[in-house]
Amino acid sequence: MSSAPPDPLAVQAQLQPERPAVVEGDVAVGYAEFNRRVNRLASGLAALGLRAGERAVWCGPNSTEVMTFIHGARKAGLISVPLAYRFTPDEMQYVIDNSDAALVVVDAEQAPKVAEVHDRLSKVREIVVFRGEPFVGARAWDDVLALGSDDDPGPVGDVGSTMIYTSGTTGKPKGALRTQTDPALVLALLQEIRLVPGQEVHVTTGPLYHSGPLAWAVLAHALGGTVVIMRKFDAAEWVRLVTHHRVTSTFSAPTQLKRIVSLPDDVLAKGDFSSMRSLVANAAPVPYALKQEVIAKLGDGFLFEVYGSTELGVDTVLPPEDQLRKPGSCGKPYGGVELKIVGDDGEALPAGEPGELFIRTTLAMDGYHRTDEQLTELQHGEWKSVGDVAYLDDEGYLYICDRKKDMIISGGVNIYPAEIEAVLHAHPDVMDVAVFGVPSDEWGESVHAVVQPKVGHTIDLGVLEAYANERLAGFKRPRTWEVRDELPRTESGKLLKRVLRDEHWQGRTSRV
Repeated sequence: MSSAPPDPLAVQAQLQPERPAVVEGDVAVGYAEFNRRVNRLASGLAALGLRAGERAVWCGPNSTEVMTFIHGARKAGLISVPLAYRFTPDEMQYVIDNSDAALVVVDAEQAPKVAEVHDRLSKVREIVVFRGEPFVGARAWDDVLALGSDDDPGPVGDVGSTMIYTSGTTGKPKGALRTQTDPALVLALLQEIRLVPGQEVHVTTGPLYHSGPLAWAVLAHALGGTVVIMRKFDAAEWVRLVTHHRVTSTFSAPTQLKRIVSLPDDVLAKGDFSSMRSLVANAAPVPYALKQEVIAKLGDGFLFEVYGSTELGVDTVLPPEDQLRKPGSCGKPYGGVELKIVGDDGEALPAGEPGELFIRTTLAMDGYHRTDEQLTELQHGEWKSVGDVAYLDDEGYLYICDRKKDMIISGGVNIYPAEIEAVLHAHPDVMDVAVFGVPSDEWGESVHAVVQPKVGHTIDLGVLEAYANERLAGFKRPRTWEVRDELPRTESGKLLKRVLRDEHWQGRTSRV
């Protein structure tokens, strides 16, 4: 019987006990101490009756406690379920219930939202609050640590199971379950983006509940690096942290990069970016003009772009030397990842012709949790698609053109119109509604809603906006509105959202 590989955190605690594992503000926690905290949490949760394979939701801005929980859940064998802290209480309740979570671990900032729906969380056995006092029925973080032991609970492998929620065409978020990974392909990715074992200092530019920032922070720890925590993103503070800690790597959405390069010249002049080796941009297409500005203002030789998804992991990498040579591309596949562009007839298309992008990778998720709605597949599931339309050039570089689905990406965050439309459809004055993304210089896309009143009714947009604000998280709320007497539909009744969207995207070569 083969034994499981040693826990990566325990290995680092032995090799470099004093090296900072996590830095937040003025507080640095060395690997030995960090590993002890993780062990105490893992065994403390086990003492509460949590068992391997159960779901554990965590919620809160980036923090040392969040990183501790991510590793603690892995060591306890739990399936970690990140929950967006900007969700409304009802949205939180849906994810917690749908995930079948037995445990919720929440920052005190967001604890009131969980408390509001506590009586509807029938499957949850334990709620733990950190960075503040627990509400009635919840436990304090320190009390759980007190139940645990400094001893390692035992090797459980090098990567934890996760279920990250991403919305679908039905408008309800779906849990992308991943219980295994391919170490060889992960190693190939690390080499492709040029991370160096034992030398990384990583700053969390984005929120850890997103799959990209989460994966990169965990990879930094797997390599024995230091993770510098930004609780919430601030461009000037990012410059200070990179300079002060000699940061070598980060993962960022284009919106955050745009805010960094838009800082006043005197603020950027105080920054020293010479330590940076791998600034990975993802979560939305990175405009070529933004890449030029990043290289001009921050430096050349370290900007990477990757293409991927929560469901299929990272699929392509565009290295620094190709950023200006291949405008519009998001790179080539690496390791054993394979790409195929498929036409409507199911046949592969030649270079230069756009079609639906299918991917064959060992980083694919197991599947969506508790739903029949799964990814489109070819060849008995060997190839999978998240619905992007793309083409390959004659060198095999990938270019994303559009989406087959109506997903909006605003500031690197996926927003699904069906979920917003469902809320607006429930308003008594609304007959019909179409939600889609329109161009935004700051966010890439912003949410736009077109509403049609019921016969005999009028729509007060101020009232409707207030109605939406009560029911939707801030990032999902429409930023612009219009009222129309009728929305375009086919004879069969299908909404022609494309007709509405085209009015806003005329003259633009990209619609993502």
